Amino acid sequence: MMALHQVIQRLLLIGVQLDQPAHAPSVPPPGALVPLIDSIAPAHRAFDQRALHYGHRYRSGFWAIYLLSAIAVLFAVLPLALGWDSPGHRLHSYAALWALGEVAVIGIVSAIYWRGHRRHWQEQWLDTRTTAELCWYLPLLAPLIDFNAPPVDASWYLRVFDPGQHVRAADDVAALCTLNEGLARAQLAHAWSDPEFISGYTRWTIGILEQQRRYHRVIAAKQAALLHRVHLLTSWLFGLTALGALMHLLVHTIWLAVMTTFFPALAASLHGALAQSEAYRLGQASEALAAKLEGAIERIRASLATLGALGDVGSLKASIQDAIALILEEHHDWQRLVRPHRLSLG
Repeated sequence: MMALHQVIQRLLLIGVQLDQPAHAPSVPPPGALVPLIDSIAPAHRAFDQRALHYGHRYRSGFWAIYLLSAIAVLFAVLPLALGWDSPGHRLHSYAALWALGEVAVIGIVSAIYWRGHRRHWQEQWLDTRTTAELCWYLPLLAPLIDFNAPPVDASWYLRVFDPGQHVRAADDVAALCTLNEGLARAQLAHAWSDPEFISGYTRWTIGILEQQRRYHRVIAAKQAALLHRVHLLTSWLFGLTALGALMHLLVHTIWLAVMTTFFPALAASLHGALAQSEAYRLGQASEALAAKLEGAIERIRASLATLGALGDVGSLKASIQDAIALILEEHHDWQRLVRPHRLSLG
């Protein structure tokens, strides 16, 4: 089942044709890495499922809070439009139901806020997403490590990257590295002297990077379309509000008052939820990363061609390491972008 935030966004994007690039062909990993991938897969799957769970809760939570706030405004003004507030109206006795509905909506908003803050939905989402991502790229990183050298750190990431510039590996990832240290050493002992492994590893790496490039282009297109659609809707809502205010000078009806109260509240709610999701900056970041990944793929291909002529694997290793660094830097930037948004849910 789709989460609430996915349903809302799908409704907002009805009729929009996203420009999505073709799927990159799936490339099988080299045989030497298959046991390592299989060993790491259960841990990655567990963290990925937790990340999806908390991510859906957090994003659905703030979309629900913003939109329910606008509905609470509608509950407050609708009895006036229906005339139920008048003691002479035959349904006056039911006016209290609208008040109870408003209180119920506000109660739901408060409950979502309290539960999300108490259960740390945002923090759980960001932390487990980071761990899942780091687990996913461990088999890609493993061939770049000299397992015969004395380990300077349990985490494979900290053996390759400067922890001050890249996502620092979590304790769970370090434990997973320790658990698979012996397996990786055995499987990759003679990997770089095997031309078949080198070509297979390079093709597999390029396949993963191509999938990431497509993913980020889809994200960029979706965020751009969502921004355009919400801006269009809010422009119409504020325009109708202005029209209702002008018409109120000529036509005195409570329904115009409802329109000029609810429409701007709904527009503000949509705009607030979109700002909370950081759609613009996430879209721009994904577009930039897709372009950088394209350049990284070309450098890996050029390094592989050079390897065939010179027999030096150093350049190929460096180009793959740079590509992984790009992905880690993007994830670090995403963390810094999303984490400060503690407005509604912690």
